[in-house]
Amino acid sequence: MKALILAVLCVCCFAAGSEDDRLPNKCEVCKFLTMELQEALEKTGRSKEVLEVGEVLETGKRRRKIKYNTSETRLTEAVDNICERILQYNVHAERPGSLRYAKGSSQTMTTLKNLVNKGVKVDLGMPYELWDEPSAEVTNMKKQCETMLELYEEVVEDWYFHHQDQRLESFLCENHVLKTSERECLKEVWKGDMGDEETTVAEKERTTHDAGEL
Repeated sequence: MKALILAVLCVCCFAAGSEDDRLPNKCEVCKFLTMELQEALEKTGRSKEVLEVGEVLETGKRRRKIKYNTSETRLTEAVDNICERILQYNVHAERPGSLRYAKGSSQTMTTLKNLVNKGVKVDLGMPYELWDEPSAEVTNMKKQCETMLELYEEVVEDWYFHHQDQRLESFLCENHVLKTSERECLKEVWKGDMGDEETTVAEKERTTHDAGEL
């Protein structure tokens, strides 16, 4: 048991010690920004709500009606505080690359909490109540997300109104934000217990397709 605790604590100390050197890169920020925004839009994509816009006529009704799912209002609501959702992520130090950022507790933290629940004293240099607070890495990603969203606001709007036939990740990250040499994290897909480095069939096809275009 002592050896297990020591091993787990070593992992945690290593992760904490290297945190300043391992901040999210531009690829990772764009990846999770587009992932969250796409998800937020998908939740309202099938809405049949109709909005009345423009000046009010004598009848009390407005001049024109537009569908909510194609309106600027839907985009504005989705974008609003979208970077706050980044704070829901935790650092999974046992995973490589961008896969280290995911929602839910990491394997290391789950093990530590289980030890605490069994009465084992675990000292991480912070109160137990703060264990689930956003890390410096995640907080940094949130700040970068806000900056990126501000810089590429018009690109996001262009995609929303004219290019939704393309994936947002491809349109924003690949076409506008990242150089070819900076896109590696976009190919990384978490496959759970099947292995950190495995990718889905779709990702393999996309990788092959991208390689054929280069």
